[in-house]
Amino acid sequence: MTREAEGLPAVARRERGATSVADRVVAKIAAQVAREALGRFTEPTGRVPTGHRTPRVTAVLRRAPEEHHSSGEGDPAESRPPVLGQVRLGIAVELGYPSDIGAQCAAVRREVTERVEAWAGVEVSDLVVKVEKLHSVHSRRTGRERVR
Repeated sequence: MTREAEGLPAVARRERGATSVADRVVAKIAAQVAREALGRFTEPTGRVPTGHRTPRVTAVLRRAPEEHHSSGEGDPAESRPPVLGQVRLGIAVELGYPSDIGAQCAAVRREVTERVEAWAGVEVSDLVVKVEKLHSVHSRRTGRERVR
C-alpha cells in the first residue's frame, strides 16, 4: 500500500534519503565524455599519437545550497530529479595539430556539461578546458631533423 492509501502524508523526495556522488566518479564520467567528444573529430592531422593518456580531469564537488520551497500538490520541483550539488571541473587535453582547437574544446565543454548533469545529477558550475600539449604532425616524423 502507498502512504496516501494508509492515510499518511506523502514524504517529499528530498526527505526520503540521501544520494552522494564522489568526486572521482564525476571525474571518470567527465573523462569518458571528453574522450568521446574528441573522438568524433576525424581530421587525420588532428590525432594524438597512441600511448598518450588524455584527457585528465580534476573535479571539486560542492554541496548544493538548501532549497526552501513548499512541497504542495503539483510542485514542479517534485517531478524533476534533485540536484545533488555543484561541481567545478578542470580538463587537461592533448590535441593533434594542425586541427580546429576551438571546436574541439567547445565540444568537450558542451558535452561534458550536459552529460555530467544528466548522469551524475550534479550541476557543472565551472568547466575549464586546458590544452596541455599539441602533437604536431611534423614532429611525428621518423627522422629527427629539425622542423622550422
